[in-house]
Amino acid sequence: MKNSLLLFLIVPFASFAQNTHIGFRFGLANYQGDLQQRRFTFSQAMMVGSIGARYDLSEHLTARGFISYGSLKAADAKNKNSSLQQRNLSFETRLKELELSMQYNLFSLNDKWWTPYVFAGGSVFNFKSFANDNAGNKTYLQPLSTEGQGFIAGKNNYKRTQLAIPFGIGAEYALNEDMRIGLELGYRKTFTDYIDDVSTTYVDAAQLLAARGATAVQMAYRGNGAYPPAGSLRGSANNKDAYYFIQLTFTIRPYVDWYKRTSGISSFKKQKRVGCPSTQ
Repeated sequence: MKNSLLLFLIVPFASFAQNTHIGFRFGLANYQGDLQQRRFTFSQAMMVGSIGARYDLSEHLTARGFISYGSLKAADAKNKNSSLQQRNLSFETRLKELELSMQYNLFSLNDKWWTPYVFAGGSVFNFKSFANDNAGNKTYLQPLSTEGQGFIAGKNNYKRTQLAIPFGIGAEYALNEDMRIGLELGYRKTFTDYIDDVSTTYVDAAQLLAARGATAVQMAYRGNGAYPPAGSLRGSANNKDAYYFIQLTFTIRPYVDWYKRTSGISSFKKQKRVGCPSTQ
């Protein structure tokens, strides 16, 4: 009776564990926006790492979730455009992201040792952009309302926690039935234009000084010469900011075959099959 009860409890868990993988990703992150002249580039890229879990729903479809931590940065000084260099704005931020997505494998890993794939889903990310002031002090930008957010009519302060749509492509190779390595390129479409704290026009310097102080005026325009007239372009609100990852991936299935262990079958050796019984 006890053995039957134990079997009743273990079998569903074993079935679930067979299809569950722990995933790790590590690589580079970069951003698209007003301070980055090229849409895709390794220039000014920063490190990003991810940890998560994946569950194989079928031979081709995988549900996955990842937590990522990294950084984004960009500076006008790194661009070749002379007008951007004159503006001389910059930012850096730590990036935290929770991603939930679905992955579709073009090939079945029950039949082949590798497969390309596509993925898409939803994510929540958090940023807290900063730059150095003239004295070299680290200064967070959102509280300064550099474009008049919060004190100019019609300009609300932006939120630092936002939604995004992650999607991309990748490929992975099965080292054996429990371990896979791969390469993934993932793009994040966001709904904010303020990851870099730059979007629309310059606010009147006197109004900004009165509302947020001298540091806000200094950080709103860091170029040479006089502060630009109110209403002149500081950035472009036509395109939202975005960011993307290129990462090496490693997944491992931590499943232990308790039947083989308790029945005395030696060495825990797996059959040379990539897939698992529940997806074949």
